[in-house]
Amino acid sequence: MFFLMGVIIVSAAFSGCAPSNEEGDFSGAASKVYVAPGKYDEFYAFMSGGFNGQLTVYGLPSGRLFKIISVFSQNPETGYGYSEETKPMLMTSYGFVPWDDAHHPELSQTDGVPDGRWIFINANNTTRVARIDLSTFETAEIIEIPNSAGNHGSPFVTENTEYVIASTRFSVPVPNRDVPIDSYKENFKGTLSFIKVDPEKGNMEIAFQILVPGFDYDLAHAGKGPSHGWAFFTSYNSEQANTLLEINASQNDKDFIAAVNWKLAEKYLAEGKAKKINTEYYRNYFDEDKQKAFSEKRSSVYVLNPKDCPGMIYYLPTPKSPHGVDVDPTGEYIVAGGKLATVIPVHSFSKMLKAIENKEFDGEIDGIPILKYDAVIAGEVENPGLGPLHTEFDGKGYAYTSAFISSEIVKWKLGTWEVVDRIPTYYSIGHLMIPGGDSKKPWGKYVVALNKITKDRYLPTGPELCQSAQLIDISGDKMQLLLDFPTIGEPHYAQGIPAEILMKRNKKFYELEKNSHPDKTASEKETRVERKGNEIHVYMTATRTHFKPDNIEGVKVGDRVYFHITNLEQDWDIPHGFAVKGLNNSELLIMPGQTKTIEWVPQKEGIYPFYCTDFCSALHQEMQGYVRVSSKNSNVELSFN
Repeated sequence: MFFLMGVIIVSAAFSGCAPSNEEGDFSGAASKVYVAPGKYDEFYAFMSGGFNGQLTVYGLPSGRLFKIISVFSQNPETGYGYSEETKPMLMTSYGFVPWDDAHHPELSQTDGVPDGRWIFINANNTTRVARIDLSTFETAEIIEIPNSAGNHGSPFVTENTEYVIASTRFSVPVPNRDVPIDSYKENFKGTLSFIKVDPEKGNMEIAFQILVPGFDYDLAHAGKGPSHGWAFFTSYNSEQANTLLEINASQNDKDFIAAVNWKLAEKYLAEGKAKKINTEYYRNYFDEDKQKAFSEKRSSVYVLNPKDCPGMIYYLPTPKSPHGVDVDPTGEYIVAGGKLATVIPVHSFSKMLKAIENKEFDGEIDGIPILKYDAVIAGEVENPGLGPLHTEFDGKGYAYTSAFISSEIVKWKLGTWEVVDRIPTYYSIGHLMIPGGDSKKPWGKYVVALNKITKDRYLPTGPELCQSAQLIDISGDKMQLLLDFPTIGEPHYAQGIPAEILMKRNKKFYELEKNSHPDKTASEKETRVERKGNEIHVYMTATRTHFKPDNIEGVKVGDRVYFHITNLEQDWDIPHGFAVKGLNNSELLIMPGQTKTIEWVPQKEGIYPFYCTDFCSALHQEMQGYVRVSSKNSNVELSFN
């Protein structure tokens, strides 16, 4: 039976969705995506890099790539994760981890609407959440999540960014320890984490975790409006299988959405109901004044057990193997995307509260009551496509659901649950994104399809094909495909926001007088080279179009040379780069007013050129210098011009 199911899935994914041979008239579509030279896109789109570990920034409607934001992976283009200032950003309890798998960007919100201050994104493998400052488009903070494995259902924010919420995909023993894998049902647990966000600075701290049965927790969304104070998490593998999950975790007709009353959880935490668990994790942050990152080790976290906290969490039965859980703009409807379901189930928040009040339960699991399906369901969308995954909203009363197996987006009406339109995607759409589509006030002009497979859509590039996004106009009654564009890494999920919100927050340069980096060189008069044992510290400045100093002698083979370079520019878009021959980590990219440091250990005698790697002016080629490296036993004096 399961072999046949697999054949059906594969056939559905690759039949009926092949590119048409008909060229069609796309002149109208082309005019809708054309952004004339010198003009700006209407929206920023932030897309996850997936296995790339980064966050990418595109313009809509043009589909133009603007920036790759370094988050969880080292980036030799900028020196992120290589420079001495940024290495601490990638520290974890497992040591220095220079990569990850980033899936879900999420914009900060005020009163349920994206506000353009920050964007968060998860690390799926080594469980972390990052916060990016949208005035600089740079990673400002990364916090590790203990007692968790596979940080997939993360990092979704509450209505006023009080919390970033996260769930564990792979249940493990809590605390983690050496137990037989086949003792899964006895020893493996999941956690739901609530990360407190400082409303002014954005600093993150883990406030508490909730211990839950050992299912696989997949995605999440917080409530809004009437459902503010609640958060919802999908889960599958209610069978608690630990092998061959494609078979053994697909037996039950229904799995669950976990509905968490986090306001009540806060109360239980204040009353001392949480257990303090010793564990090790890191919080890393970038100090913008000091222009350096710092790591702080944490040693404990508070964990709430539902058995001790009645009314804190309930399970909503949901067919079948649900992936997405999405709350409509009114906060009343909770939409699930059951990967193996034949319908899209829509739960009612008000009915859920009534069912809780009336104790309409169908048993419990580890102290968590299971609500009766019929008591909480508002309706079911029939014929929603095969493999419904994720839903977003246009703010006009309609919902849009991605169907992975049948490769389409399905548009349906809230309240009547009727399908009103559908459009094919190429191929195997995963998530989709409407700018603001998971908020109170969507900007319902476009939907972006984030596709897993793009065979036949682009010029071939060897065995690995690019992945892609598609821009679809939803301003009218019928959806219209406007644009295909390739993406960096895997475009797992995305967020969109009007450009005008972010542009007014944009930082153009770092004020030199506010730079309190301990190795800052404030002017060319302060440049110097100092020896400290086998360390040499070069305090260098960069400005159009020279480094100072640009001739250095007295360096010996094996010396650890630290170039501390301050970009003295105070003008927009005048970064300087730095590289020296034989540098075996990365270049530096130094923004105006910044100080950055790179370590170089020369292995051979000789003359080593260094130069600016980022074009800065007409005399960019002349921005260069030399380091003389002598033998270990040399008596060449340290000198510089």
